[in-house]
Amino acid sequence: MGFLKHFLCCVASLAVFACASAQAPIVDDGGRYDNDKITVGAARHDLYLPKLQGKRVALMSNHTGMVDSIHTLDLLLSLGVNVTTIFSPEHGFRGNADAGEHVSSSVDAKTGIPIASMYDGKKRGPSKEVMDNIDVIVVDIQDVGLRFYTYYITMVDLMNAAAAAGKEFMVMDRPNPNGMTVDGPILDMAFKSGVGRLPITTLHGMTLGEIAQMAIGEGWLDNGAKVDLTVIPMAGYTHSSRYRLPVAPSPNLPDMKAIYLYPSTCFFEGTPVSLGRGTDWPFTVYGHPDMKGTDFTFTPRSRAGAKNPPLLDQKCHGRNLRDLDNEEIIAAGINLEYVIDAYRNLNIGDKFFTNFFNLLAGNDTLKKQIQQGMSAEEIKATWADDIAKFRAQRAPYLLYAE
Repeated sequence: MGFLKHFLCCVASLAVFACASAQAPIVDDGGRYDNDKITVGAARHDLYLPKLQGKRVALMSNHTGMVDSIHTLDLLLSLGVNVTTIFSPEHGFRGNADAGEHVSSSVDAKTGIPIASMYDGKKRGPSKEVMDNIDVIVVDIQDVGLRFYTYYITMVDLMNAAAAAGKEFMVMDRPNPNGMTVDGPILDMAFKSGVGRLPITTLHGMTLGEIAQMAIGEGWLDNGAKVDLTVIPMAGYTHSSRYRLPVAPSPNLPDMKAIYLYPSTCFFEGTPVSLGRGTDWPFTVYGHPDMKGTDFTFTPRSRAGAKNPPLLDQKCHGRNLRDLDNEEIIAAGINLEYVIDAYRNLNIGDKFFTNFFNLLAGNDTLKKQIQQGMSAEEIKATWADDIAKFRAQRAPYLLYAE
């Protein structure tokens, strides 16, 4: 690692930091993290450079694709890699677009490399013209380990494109900050959507490299297609590692508490309840103008990354979860107490749920269980078989100790 840091210092003057990001660094919250022990795949250039030399490379990344202070794009260019295309996911290459906002294809102003958006609202996958200009697709992006977080879906779309065009595929692996937990039901494929693509549990506990291997091995690519896959593994990572993300992975996950609560509070996206978009505390608070018996309030405002948040400019009464201990949040896994609390407090019956709720849940069972009055513990017990099945199914594809 010392040699790499020296190398990066030498090439820093060549770097243009092509995706200067609107995302702020995640502040150290004083927790126990293992960052110093972990070397991400993109930092292990001795493993991947021989496989990329002489090839036309397409890079799927965004502002999270960093090796120390250098972006992976700049690192690859400084190493002489011929990057001909950039693929951008949800939130765009610079990571500052709203959730679900369509991002147009463009050209990177600093390097002149064309950016092909994978989140432009049009057909899935890149055009034939784009694919004809590449030999290998490289993925280097920071995921957070949830079935409804869309970066892995973009990766799968690109794997399908690579398989169809006979191109190679490489994943430079990064830690899953929620990699210590497997929780939730397996996706019912009748509810396959843009927030759920593979039959995996809600919290899958896998890295993108492991998911890529599993997608091929389990025949989950289109028509069971195969792709020539290389995973550049991390060093020093295990699934029990605590990894503090260097920068926010998307505009509304600004700190580790939000990332740890995201598996539980994201379900509010399928309800009329605000989860704090448009505040300083997204995914770590929740509330609604009509909630009663609470002493915490917040008012969502329009801001970068949340231009038109739910309940804009309305004073919401609700709960503040920011005082919860991170280890307590992790130990709870998916905690449905928050959604159940808001459902019972508002007492509006079926109006509490939008169609999006079932897509996030990956089934229509969770909604019914809440309506039937089941407790969070009772609902979680119904996932036990799915969790055991998925743990056994994913075992052959794990690259790191649990």
